[in-house]
Amino acid sequence: MYIESIELKNYRNYEELHIDLNQGTNILYGDNAQGKTNVLESIYVCCTTKSHRSSKDKELIQFGELESHIKMQIRKNNVPYRIDMHLKKNKTKGIAINGIPIRKASELFGIVNVVFFSPEDLNLIKNGPAERRRFVDLELCQLNKLYVHALVQYNKVVLQRNKLLKELSFRPEYEETLDIWDMQMVQYGAEVIKYRKEFIDQLSQIVTVIHSQLSGNRENLTIAYEPNVQADDIENGLRRSRQQDIRQKTTLTGPHRDDICFYVNGIDIRKFGSQGQQRTTALSLKLAEIELVKNIINDYPVLLLDDVLSELDGNRQNHLLNEIKHIQTIITCTGLDEFVNHRFPIDKIFKVVDGSVISEN
Repeated sequence: MYIESIELKNYRNYEELHIDLNQGTNILYGDNAQGKTNVLESIYVCCTTKSHRSSKDKELIQFGELESHIKMQIRKNNVPYRIDMHLKKNKTKGIAINGIPIRKASELFGIVNVVFFSPEDLNLIKNGPAERRRFVDLELCQLNKLYVHALVQYNKVVLQRNKLLKELSFRPEYEETLDIWDMQMVQYGAEVIKYRKEFIDQLSQIVTVIHSQLSGNRENLTIAYEPNVQADDIENGLRRSRQQDIRQKTTLTGPHRDDICFYVNGIDIRKFGSQGQQRTTALSLKLAEIELVKNIINDYPVLLLDDVLSELDGNRQNHLLNEIKHIQTIITCTGLDEFVNHRFPIDKIFKVVDGSVISEN
């Protein structure tokens, strides 16, 4: 699986862009704030429908424009695919696969699998649970369409339930209608929990081996899924917290409040780990993510590395670089020195200057 080319029109700081990518290692280098990350972001958006740093499509559209286009050519199992994405300022995005419009974004998932790794991901362990849930959701949505359906429906129900909780201050007689939303939360919430548990179990087996290698066999890493409520207890949990939900005007029980715990040699490193342990664990997670995708789809994902090597010490850099030899990788950096020093093979080099990308080989 690899991306052959990417085209942008009115995307972020790119008025127009077309670049052809190599199946191996592609480097985008240049000064900060020139548009390197925007290229990686556009690829991620085209693969997953979501930006890793923005929740609104209108923020992706070039200033002063009403719409933006992304076009990506892909080859998977020697079969060509074309993804066209039409971002609109005040409307839902349009997506077409091989020229045929799709009705649901979930139809796009799985055509190309992508793993994005940025410096912000190194803080995944110490930051709040919302970021860890996002990590799980973004990967699971690429791998499991049943999970996408369950998660989308669950999030809709929570949104409607929270709206109702806010209205109860003015219309307390509507309280009994909470039962309708609670039944749907039980149904979809149980599915979300089931798929998350399976995913964490699979990931944990892989990450333990990788982390042991990264730490020189000094540390044993285990991951534990911490559901806010067990799948078979959602209904009772909602009943127990109902009055508190009404007082606080929000839903306090359910998988939208789940978390993941990371133990190194039995110690919860979210609370007691050093920054080095937390960053090594984040790297282990990303490497495990690549391996898990390979195990499930029998192919490597495309790897996007956004200026992350400069954040890693030599040992962690070497481990990461050793793992990506067989993967199409698109890397951003400010200069080529770090790669020359490691004698890292580079297949294609692009220089990025103020919204233009120039191929140098």
